Amino acid sequence: MMVILVLYLLAVIGVGVWSRRRAESQDGFFVADRKGSTLLITGSLLATIVGGSATVGVAGLGFQLGLTGAWWLLAGGIGLLVLGFFARRVRGTALYTLPELLERQYDHRVGLASSILIVVAWTGVVAGQIVAAGRVLSVLGLGSPVLWMVVFTAVLVVYAILGGQYSVIRTDFIQAVILLVGILLALAIVSSLAGGLAGLKDSLPEDYFSFPLSAGFSWKSLLSFLILVGATYVVGPDIYTRLFCARDGTVARRAVLVTSFFVFLFAFAVALIGMSARVLVPDIPAEQALPEVIGQFMPPGLDGLVLVALVAALMSSADTCLLSQSVILTQDVLKRLRLIGEGKTLLVTRMCMAILGLVALGLAMTLKGVISSLLFAYTVFTCGLVVPVIAGFYKERLKVAPQGALAAVVGGGAIGLLGRIPGLDIPLKEDLGLVGFAVGAMLLFGVSFLVRRGKPGDPVL
Repeated sequence: MMVILVLYLLAVIGVGVWSRRRAESQDGFFVADRKGSTLLITGSLLATIVGGSATVGVAGLGFQLGLTGAWWLLAGGIGLLVLGFFARRVRGTALYTLPELLERQYDHRVGLASSILIVVAWTGVVAGQIVAAGRVLSVLGLGSPVLWMVVFTAVLVVYAILGGQYSVIRTDFIQAVILLVGILLALAIVSSLAGGLAGLKDSLPEDYFSFPLSAGFSWKSLLSFLILVGATYVVGPDIYTRLFCARDGTVARRAVLVTSFFVFLFAFAVALIGMSARVLVPDIPAEQALPEVIGQFMPPGLDGLVLVALVAALMSSADTCLLSQSVILTQDVLKRLRLIGEGKTLLVTRMCMAILGLVALGLAMTLKGVISSLLFAYTVFTCGLVVPVIAGFYKERLKVAPQGALAAVVGGGAIGLLGRIPGLDIPLKEDLGLVGFAVGAMLLFGVSFLVRRGKPGDPVL
């Protein structure tokens, strides 16, 4: 198992070295020269989406809740279906980043505020993958999870810095194939050991098979998943980066819709693995379900393949998010503030990747949970940015103003952040995600209405 893992990590770094020459231009490093085919973009989207939350996290939710644990990924699949309606519009902008899109929709102030919000929020996404990597690699029995978190972060930063988007897209496609095979093999083996579907029904409480709601998963939980998680698939800097890499709008739309199908498949497959683990090893922590399945029940040889599949899933999600937030920090913050010149863009982006990788590692060691790390990111992002971006595509019809968008980004994002700061004890903290989303929407339309009223001669709705 260790040999297979080392070979995989060396191969990933090798792809980064091979891609370095092609990634020396800005278009090459940021968007792989916009030449992505349906196959490559679909593989990259899938590998990006099915990361720590979709593997270790969803298996843990399945272990804890049953079938309703699949909603974390199902919400994402629904979000992708919604994105399919305007994926062509996203690709048609031919931009590099999501904040550039917001600047085009509104103005430079909204672009700058969204850039800062994304850099903060997406640190939590990278941290979630690092936490999951520590849990998964701990099954090797060599070193502590913290040591493996450090090793994972080092490999991630090195190969992403070397090859940029060229190496990320190509490794993502390979990782998606390995992941699909590994998850299906793991499901087949552990479900068989647990007695199949009949065995699960005999061994687990009846509530584990309740769907779409259960005793441990209320309508409020479902609403939180659909809004705070699903919306990040409709508007996400990592997902939009993939669409910007597509050859054209048709490729972007087709890749999004095909990916949504595989996301639905993964949702139930991984939840069932977690439910099987509940039967086979009931006394472990929930988020340890998938690592324990690999360490205890995979046959020799296959255990290494499944381990590499999971590490591939985590690496592919982390590399895309790290690259996205680093490009945003350089392109949309430092350059906009004129802190760097055009000739230093790639050098500074690579430096930002190293710095943000270390910050994410520190956050991972603080939060120590996959779902908690991801909820930190998704809550902050969704509360501040989702409604302004979607409304921006229909700006003239909805009559939204830049001042309203700015208020939504700052106000909604701040409320979402307050609800997820570790150690901060405030009333209704767990509900601040939904509150922040609603406040962000009200600020967008409310401030826009007031701005229109303040302009003589403008119509008032």
